[in-house]
Amino acid sequence: MIKFALLARLEAKPGKEQEVADFIKSALPLAAAESQTISWYALQLGPSTFGIFDTFETEEGRQAHLGGQIAAALMAKAPELLAADPVIEKVDILAVK
Repeated sequence: MIKFALLARLEAKPGKEQEVADFIKSALPLAAAESQTISWYALQLGPSTFGIFDTFETEEGRQAHLGGQIAAALMAKAPELLAADPVIEKVDILAVK
């Protein structure tokens, strides 16, 4: 049962919006390769605001994702692409359809 999630909010630097969109979309194959990541979404919340939402059955799966390739790539690109540090929140899932 899906009980755990992450919500990351990213604010692009002016003029870097398309690069941020392309960057997070390019992470899809990495997410697909993570056996403990149940679902993974790349989001655009506004003109320069982006997000990533992913779900997990266990806390161990969530921690594995936080220590994985997507998080490492995001932190490496953050100074170049983002106006501020990413905001990454641990979320508990209350209900799923």
